[in-house]
Amino acid sequence: MFPRLADLGCGAFGEDAEAFGDTLREVIQDEPQTRVLSFKWQTISELKTLLAGSDADIECVSEAVLGIIPTVAPEEPPNWGSFSNLRTFWSAVLQAFESDPEVQAGKDIGPDM
Repeated sequence: MFPRLADLGCGAFGEDAEAFGDTLREVIQDEPQTRVLSFKWQTISELKTLLAGSDADIECVSEAVLGIIPTVAPEEPPNWGSFSNLRTFWSAVLQAFESDPEVQAGKDIGPDM
């Protein structure tokens, strides 16, 4: 039901998420830049659907698609960060995707722009 979120869970938010950034917030902010516009729109749609659900629904989906637990501060790497709850985590991901320049422009922006 959430294939794009599962893709994120296998990549930047997966077990080796610390390889994608110094902090969890950096990983979230950088992730949209690595995706094509259609993926971004699909992810935004999935996130809105997820966030419309209950906290129990969000927890169930998160357990299925994430390789990390974003509400628990990991021991390694130190100071990587965590979120107070899963709704806050997914809301930050949604905000990062919605704020992406390509999404804001509504079109693909080439690397030379």
